[in-house]
Amino acid sequence: MINKRLLIKNLLAHNDENSFYDKKRKLNLSYKEGKAKFLKHICALSNSNPKNNSYIVIGVDDTDNKIIGVDFFDDSKIQNLINAYLTNPPIVQYENIPFPHLPDDKVIGLVTIRANKGLTSLRKNIWKYYGGAVFFRDGSMSMPKVFDIEIKDVNSVIVSAIENHALNNIELTLNGVFDFMKKREDYSPKYKVFKEYFVLCWAGQKKEVKDEIFYSRVDIELINEQRRLFYSALDEVSIANSENNFSIIEYVKLGLHNNHRYYKLEETVIDFGHNGNYSIDTNLLFEPPQFDKKVLHHIYNSNNALIEKLKKEMPLNINEINDLKNLSATYLICYLNGFENAIDKLEEVKPLLKSYSKEIYKGYKLSMRILRKVRYN
Repeated sequence: MINKRLLIKNLLAHNDENSFYDKKRKLNLSYKEGKAKFLKHICALSNSNPKNNSYIVIGVDDTDNKIIGVDFFDDSKIQNLINAYLTNPPIVQYENIPFPHLPDDKVIGLVTIRANKGLTSLRKNIWKYYGGAVFFRDGSMSMPKVFDIEIKDVNSVIVSAIENHALNNIELTLNGVFDFMKKREDYSPKYKVFKEYFVLCWAGQKKEVKDEIFYSRVDIELINEQRRLFYSALDEVSIANSENNFSIIEYVKLGLHNNHRYYKLEETVIDFGHNGNYSIDTNLLFEPPQFDKKVLHHIYNSNNALIEKLKKEMPLNINEINDLKNLSATYLICYLNGFENAIDKLEEVKPLLKSYSKEIYKGYKLSMRILRKVRYN
């Protein structure tokens, strides 16, 4: 089993970006431009490496290889995006890899691309790229090219060596467990061994509600791979485990006028097999809350007026500040109740909230995360 943190270090140390490896400061899959550029790089890396894995490391400064981190990204449907836009799509996996020096809410993203047989190309137009376009890696660049020659395998030996030097061992596993226990000592850290091989650590702030146990500030890591499987700073989570699996149900708090309740968002089940493999399956459980349309029209218009005040840098009163704290969530509720333009408003308000308050911006990111999951399904 590959230790993904060690693999990232080996990739960063091996060379600059090349035909099997790319690095990015961040990804933005919420907009067409960001999706298009991501698909271009996936296509190019897949075509340039038909016999071995390719990688994209996210959360690294391009100039000096400094590890700066990105937000935890738990989009299990990223393969759906690949399949929708690429012909002969490669198998793509996005993993969140924690590093000890990063803040709790930051990780390094690792995208692994495994090519299928044959050429990969864009299936349809997206942003400024046309359907049918074929991309290859040219040094550190993903470039469109006319395909008229046989694809040569020039990287298998190099990639195999990098992966072999990142294999996990007992020392790395034990160090990973001790590091997790020490870092999460305020949140009752625990560990469990599955199939005498997989070591899973988790921690969270416990809360009992009517004989049910929930956790917040939940962190779950598969220590063998140094891979973070789940992270939530705000949501409530229920956890269950058996001999063969570990399951999580995530709840989100939504409502209007200080009348909120928790709704099931998503269930994640990690199944551990006897053959040294495991699988992660997710199931969206979310049923959007429905509210009176007249009330939502009033809230929608009030939110729009609030955005205009932020644009003009006008001072806000106490009530308006409280409304601003709930603005992202109420826009989300409006969208879930048929206000299609609420998505555009959420995109418009992002830079305003980011510059106004770190806490309010956290709420924005949570709303966008829920929206992303709902739209994919």
